[in-house]
Parts: sequence; structure tokens; C-alpha cells
Amino acid sequence: MTSSISSAQKRIPFEPTDVTAPEFRANPFPTFKRWRETRPVVPVKALGERAWLITRYDDVQAALKDERLVKDRENAKDPNAKSRQMWVPPFVKPLTHNMLDSDVPDHSRLRSLVHQAFMPRLIGQMQSRIHDLSHRLIDQAQAKGSLDLIHDFALQIPMTIISEMLGVQPKDRANFHTWSNAMVNVRKPSDGIFAMPSLYRLVQFLRGLFREHLLNPQDNLTTALLKAEQDGSKLSEDELVGMVALLLSAGQETVVNLIGNGVLALLQNPEQLERLKTQPEVIKPAVEELMRYTPPVMFSSPRFAGQDLEIAGTQIPRGDLVLCALASANHDPSQFENPETLQLERSNNKHLGFGMGIHYCLGAPLARLEASIAFRVLFERLPHLRLAIPAQELKWTSSLVPRGLKSMPMLF
Repeated sequence: MTSSISSAQKRIPFEPTDVTAPEFRANPFPTFKRWRETRPVVPVKALGERAWLITRYDDVQAALKDERLVKDRENAKDPNAKSRQMWVPPFVKPLTHNMLDSDVPDHSRLRSLVHQAFMPRLIGQMQSRIHDLSHRLIDQAQAKGSLDLIHDFALQIPMTIISEMLGVQPKDRANFHTWSNAMVNVRKPSDGIFAMPSLYRLVQFLRGLFREHLLNPQDNLTTALLKAEQDGSKLSEDELVGMVALLLSAGQETVVNLIGNGVLALLQNPEQLERLKTQPEVIKPAVEELMRYTPPVMFSSPRFAGQDLEIAGTQIPRGDLVLCALASANHDPSQFENPETLQLERSNNKHLGFGMGIHYCLGAPLARLEASIAFRVLFERLPHLRLAIPAQELKWTSSLVPRGLKSMPMLF
């Protein structure tokens, strides 16, 4: 329903919790439980402004499909108000505009084109490659005598696989990974300033990659993206840059955090870990349960109220930032029995870890494949894997949307 929102309602105070603080992200679930029970839509400060966090499963599920919540902030602004946008260098703009931040009809067109390219056949071809890569990374760790699970294993899998899928040549991959990581690690405006040289090189490299594949088509994702066409429409070069940037950032962070968070959760639940080791058929539901129990993505990507609206009895003004707390919804007892318990064989696991609606994660099949192979190979090769430091000393990232560890030193 649409509502008229008073000035007093617009001045509702923030909750004092810093949702980007590493200590909150280490264990946000008690706070989410309190909010679900007492204040299911809670205002906090995020990205320098007020954000409304939706915490209950049913409300989150509905919000993810609610057309009144838009992804492009321009579509949430009063048409009579002057548009104020932060200036960014022209070469960076393609990195900041992609399918994830667009609304219908632009989103429909982009997703249709990308869906043609991101076909199951290309993903299926990577299965043996992911398996071989996982073994090689463990070989390297054993030769070195040390393993940081995040940097030496979890990060290497999605970065290497997407590089190969895009057709990035081995000689270029070190630079490509450096530039891509610089982009992924932009958390605030000051990060963007320092990352500008890497962002410039990444964009120039991608434009060169597209030109090369236009002249010499190959059986890979880049060529498929270039060829994708619907009703005479193709992806422009800027749209291609944005799409690859999205695949790099969203795909990398989801898989890295799923592997890192998942291994930590398994080590803290040894009975479940033993079940995974002795019953390989458990791996498929295990990945889904780890997505639910220790989600790699804390909040959905930002949405904005396209009009004054009401969610769970809370009035939200037009233009305000709205975040769906996926991690909270995935621990809602109204949907999951014993939600605070890790159950690898949990049935009817309708978690929201990959989102819902038209913005459901396009790379979910690849993420599931990479994580399932990584878990299986890791514990087969390193059955005595354990943390090198106490769990409470692990450092969590402070970015808003993804939830993961900065590093994870291991003993084996």
C-alpha cells in the first residue's frame, strides 16, 4: 500500500548497531533474532545514509520480488527533483552499470542476452577443470608447507575459472587477477581513488579482449556474450564491460566466502564434517545448507523505494535505501526448523542465499559446482585440516553486502 509519510516518521532514529563492523559480521545472528522478534524492519546507517533492513523470511522473500523496490536509484527519485550524482571518470562508468543495478525493461533485455551466453554447457565443461585446479592448489600448499584457505585456495578457484571461461590467456592472468581484485575490493569512495589505475587497465584489457574475440571467435564465454542476440539487440561494448565486471565481483565474492565460511562452520561442527567426509552423496544438500547457515552474502544488493510504501507495518519514504537481510531470513524459525543448527541433510531447504525474483543469481549453478568440488577435494586431500589460530582471532571483512573472512591460516 502507498502511504503518506510524515516528517516525524522520516526522522526515526537509527539503530546504533554498525552492520559493517567486523565484530558484528562474525556473528550477526543474535542481533538478527532480536530484530525479527521486536523490530522486523529496522533503520541503520549504511553507505553513509539511512538503510531499512528487512529481517523476516516472508518479508524478505516478498521484497526481493516487489516491483516498488527498484535497483536503479534514478527510478526512485522525484521526477521534479534535480538529479545529483557523484562524478566518476568516464572510463569507470561501464564498471558501475550492469544488470544487477537495472530495472525492467533494461534488466529483462540484459538478462536474456547474458542467459544465452552463460549456458549450462559452458559451466559443465569446467567440472574436470575445477577438480584438477583444486588438487593443484593443494599440491602447492603441501609443497610450501602452509595454507591460507582464503588466498591460496578459495580465491584462486573462481578467479582462475572465470578467467579461463572468458578466454584470458595464461600470460595475462596475473595482471588480470590483480586488476580484478582491485575492483572487487572497492568498498568506499576512497578505495575507488586508489584503485583508479587498476580499473583503467582492467577496462582497457577487456575492450582489447572483446576486439580479439570478434576477429577470432572461440568456444568460450566472451565469444558467447559477443554473439548473444535477441530481436536484433546485442550487448554494447560498455554493457559487455559491465557484465564481465559483475561476473568477476559477484562470482568471486560468493564462492570465496562460501568456501571460507563453510569450512569454518564444518570445523566447528565436527559431527557434520565427519558425515561429509564419509558420505560423499551429502555434498549437494551440504552446499545448500552452508549457503543457509553461514551465508556468503549478508544483505541483498541495494534497492530503493520507488514510492512511499509500507513493509511489515513500517513506513519507508520514497528514495530510501532498502536492504534485504538474507542472513537473517535464512535463520528465521518460521521457515527453518532449528535454524541455528547446521544440518547438512536438511530437507526442503528454501534458503534465499542466491536471492529471489528477477535478480536471482545468474551464476548460482557455477558457484554450487565450484564449492561442491572444493569441499570434496579439500577434505579428501587434507583430512586433518584445522585452524592455525583460534576462531575468535579470525578477521572478518567490513564490506556491506558480502560476508567473509580476510584470511584463514590453516594447519594440515
